[in-house]
Amino acid sequence: MSDLAKIPVTIITGFLGAGKTTLIRHLMANPQGKRLAVLVNEFGTVGVDGDILKSCADDNCPVENIVELANGCICCTVAEDFIPTIEALLALPKRPDHILIETSGLALPKPLLKAFDWPGIRSLITVDGVITLADAEAVAAGHFAGELSAAQIAAGEHDTPLGEVFEDQIACADIVLLTKADLAGEAGLSAARAVVQAEAAEKNRPHLPILTLSEGVIDPRLILGLNAAAEDDLLARPSHHDGEDGHEHDDFNSLVVTLPEVASVDALTAAITRLAREQKILRVKGYVAVQGKPMRLLVQAVGERVRAQFDRPWGTMARSSHLVVIAEQGDLDEAAIRQTLGI
Repeated sequence: MSDLAKIPVTIITGFLGAGKTTLIRHLMANPQGKRLAVLVNEFGTVGVDGDILKSCADDNCPVENIVELANGCICCTVAEDFIPTIEALLALPKRPDHILIETSGLALPKPLLKAFDWPGIRSLITVDGVITLADAEAVAAGHFAGELSAAQIAAGEHDTPLGEVFEDQIACADIVLLTKADLAGEAGLSAARAVVQAEAAEKNRPHLPILTLSEGVIDPRLILGLNAAAEDDLLARPSHHDGEDGHEHDDFNSLVVTLPEVASVDALTAAITRLAREQKILRVKGYVAVQGKPMRLLVQAVGERVRAQFDRPWGTMARSSHLVVIAEQGDLDEAAIRQTLGI
């Protein structure tokens, strides 16, 4: 199969809560005449993003074209998960014209790029581009430039776990999208752009394009059809883990919390805000049953910023409430989390 016949794949990466799923929903609604397929990789055993995307399925991206891989890193399980999933998508009766991969928010994109050199798929697909999303408000506030602990300094570390993930995602990008521009404001956008530009320059990528968007809305032609063939450009995309056989995910951990039906949405969101403020919880997401409400509540929290909205009726689904809570390893105290949530 010639290079021109390869199916393009766009890797959409970015830290927890940066807006990757929102962007993919926009692309699904504006496919530019393409038949899409989506592969979602979640950090944690309960999938939320895949379910959100499946609710948006249509003729251009039917449910069978949306695959979710939970509780793992696809770049670490190439033979077991990634390759079979890609092969299954390529074997669909109607082969997709373009594949979107949403990585876990804690993923390092370069090891995933290396997987595209796997002999069984190298001749079939190519990385059209790596799109890195960065929450402009969080970047401007310095959330990815935290101080190292004494133990980390003693161990010879130079970057925080959050900083490493952020830097690797920027270094691997073909385009950076500063998301949530409406929340960041002009001053926040300017500060975030300066941080990204400095990071890109340090990685010898001074001309990295940086665009802004709100609510995932952007002209798809700006980020699809880049023809970057990123799998052939690995040396220009430095990583903290270059030269290693693999990479660890031990810096972060997740917990799935099961809740009873809640009486007050406001009380729940206030408790989640306290988790971020008092226990350094990075991310909370999931579905919750609210007493007397026929629709399920979708909860998405990034730090102290919490969004809760009723997204669809429970219908025949069990009215069960599950929240995925993600934090750095030492900050995940299950008993304290349950106490704060009142369970």
